[in-house]
Amino acid sequence: MLCSLRFFSTALLFCLTVATTASAASTSDHFRLPTVQHTPGGVAIIDLGERDAAAPTATFNDIPVAVVNTNQGYRALVGIPLSTKPGWHTLKIKYADGASALHEFEVESKDYPEQHITIKNKRQVNPNETDMVRIKKDRTSIANAKRYRHDATLGLRFDLPTEGIRSSSFGSRRFFNKQPRNPHGGMDIAAPEGTPVYAPADGYVVEASDYFFSGNCIFLGHGQGLQTFYAHLSKIDVKPGEMVKRGQKIGEVGATGRVTGAHLHWSVGLNRTWVDPELFLVE
Repeated sequence: MLCSLRFFSTALLFCLTVATTASAASTSDHFRLPTVQHTPGGVAIIDLGERDAAAPTATFNDIPVAVVNTNQGYRALVGIPLSTKPGWHTLKIKYADGASALHEFEVESKDYPEQHITIKNKRQVNPNETDMVRIKKDRTSIANAKRYRHDATLGLRFDLPTEGIRSSSFGSRRFFNKQPRNPHGGMDIAAPEGTPVYAPADGYVVEASDYFFSGNCIFLGHGQGLQTFYAHLSKIDVKPGEMVKRGQKIGEVGATGRVTGAHLHWSVGLNRTWVDPELFLVE
């Protein structure tokens, strides 16, 4: 279940404390802006200027985007959905004095590879009616988790959450048993079951649950709508509402949900859409 209002209040105090420290260390690797990539599944960084002392707000497709204060002024971090068509798109900006503005940016096309996967458990490809009841509940829970955001920024760059072999790339057009499905929304890291999974940055546990397709999974919030997601875990070591520090063990690699073997599925979410985790890795 999602965190309680009491947790939100506690999280606010924690986040503001960490954010103060982060501000002083804003030049560190973990607070550098992500890599820009104006393609579906990429990230656009928009200069909002230094018009006001107070932070402006911005929305893309009517969804709030992250706004961070840098040495050069405010910047909007826009996650570009994989479904975005190439062409010009508009960011809506509202300043603290009530003024508003529009900023257009161009999204270029990108070809992602196809990935054909054979799943032995056919219900994981074509669920029955009972499965669909659970899947619909899962989708609601996941959507609610992705909506949660907090103004304080706890990190903008991530360490790899586990050791292993990257076995599947972000954005791949997937076919399960020759049937087309949604593109791959994360990075897969193959590792033996039980391999520790660590928080890649400071954050708070928004959700920890068991889903039909994703198995045991965790949502971590890192502020401003920036989230990380961990799926197919064999073990979960944290609970909703808990604060975690970078490098803290949060679970173990597993093979729960729709899988062909033990691995960690790791996603990075920005303004409720999955984006390429590579753009956020500490270099």
